[in-house]
Amino acid sequence: MIPPFTARNYELTQFLNARNYIAGEWCDPRTSKDSIQVINKRHGKPMSKVLMSGKDDVDAAVAAGTAAAREWSKWPIRDRAQVFYRLRAALEKNLDELAWLLSHENGKLFAEAKAEIEKGIECVEYGCSLTNLAAGEKLEVSRGVTCEQVYSPLGVVAGVVPFNFPNMVPLWMLPQALVAGNAFVLKPSEQVPLSTMRLAQLLHECGLPKGVLNIVQGGQPVVEALCDHPQIKALGFVGSTRVARAVYGRASATGKRALCLGGAKNHLIVVPDADLELTADNIVASFVGCAGQRCMAASVLIAVGDCDAIIEAVRIRTAKLVIGTDVGPVTSKASVQRITKYIDTAQQMGAKVIVDGRQKQGDPGGFWVGPTILDHVTPAMPASCEEIFGPVLSIVRVANLEGAIEFENANPYGNAASIYTTSGDVAKRVMESVEAGMCGINVGVPVPREPFGFGGWNDSAFGAGNMTGWDGFRFWTRQRKVTAKWALQKDHTWMS
Repeated sequence: MIPPFTARNYELTQFLNARNYIAGEWCDPRTSKDSIQVINKRHGKPMSKVLMSGKDDVDAAVAAGTAAAREWSKWPIRDRAQVFYRLRAALEKNLDELAWLLSHENGKLFAEAKAEIEKGIECVEYGCSLTNLAAGEKLEVSRGVTCEQVYSPLGVVAGVVPFNFPNMVPLWMLPQALVAGNAFVLKPSEQVPLSTMRLAQLLHECGLPKGVLNIVQGGQPVVEALCDHPQIKALGFVGSTRVARAVYGRASATGKRALCLGGAKNHLIVVPDADLELTADNIVASFVGCAGQRCMAASVLIAVGDCDAIIEAVRIRTAKLVIGTDVGPVTSKASVQRITKYIDTAQQMGAKVIVDGRQKQGDPGGFWVGPTILDHVTPAMPASCEEIFGPVLSIVRVANLEGAIEFENANPYGNAASIYTTSGDVAKRVMESVEAGMCGINVGVPVPREPFGFGGWNDSAFGAGNMTGWDGFRFWTRQRKVTAKWALQKDHTWMS
């Protein structure tokens, strides 16, 4: 049993070690004796450790899932959904506890962690609605002949989820995949394996049968084993573009379907007619939230023409933020070094640092980079085109809207883009032209709410469709078409 997390503040609190969950039992890896520490990012000290697994553990998880799926898939879809109705209530009841655990292992502020749990609850709600949405279609296509489409489970499926949203991203996948009748093998990030353990415990308490959900802790060997396993029929992945591309290629080579979401370089376009107060507040929230460690965070502000007043308002608001209170830590010492290098390089290449977070420090020992704004960034600077994944905003100045759209579309990613304007015509032109799958008008983090699906374009996504919403359900199922003739009429058609 995984007990509740006891902390209700940011003080360093220990938790139990992260283990595998196979066939409804918590267990150690079968052969590997390796482990790594789970570090509290705010304090830079261990709060747990994760026992690293390998191929043998994946084989055991798939075997457990295969056995469980035989019975689970026979449950009526409404009965399967009832587990998630109960999970929704459990998530709400334990909201603060789950948010504090997430905050301690990931580093998010408590309010940010709580918002993540609440978004996960929204995903669970969509899973509950599938009992009505997945009714299928039926039509009399000829005299006495009907065609019907139903959605059938694939069997055993798998998901690999990232460090930055350890509770929400699993809930992008689990409700659709499990309500559909599949068994699931989940590989959490080895940096944040604890939230998924509590989630599994809650699902068990909500009546999910043993073996329907299995968790295998580990790193690259586990991911490769999931890609290669012949009995895993579909694999979802969320992480960096480099790894997403590799996972998509390896998983697809085995004949399984794969949907792999990668990185991003999101652009906020601002024009002089934008509302100053709304725009400034929104831009700061977009690039600073979750310490910039989210694939929907703004990283480039494209200023069209004279936007100095808006830029100054953004600078003032950013400079007032208190690190540790308004901004959480980043994920590791290596992250601090990487983010700082982008800032140093941009400054050396001529960018102006108008807010400098390089020397900011929160709790001693933690991994801290304060919010930073770089002005007069050029396309030649790595900060303008590479994913930084930290609280850094690069400002690129262009003469006109066409230049802004050209700059946005030149980047290889296609995750998110937003426009700040009070002009409907300007907004329409941008929405019709930018190369991004998720777009915003006066919204800096244009995450689609359920039932609209989450997914980008270009190098931000590999595979067809979206990870959430109706696309997500279709990804975890296969369509069975049934054509039936019961009326033995005498006339003939081509279907006779």
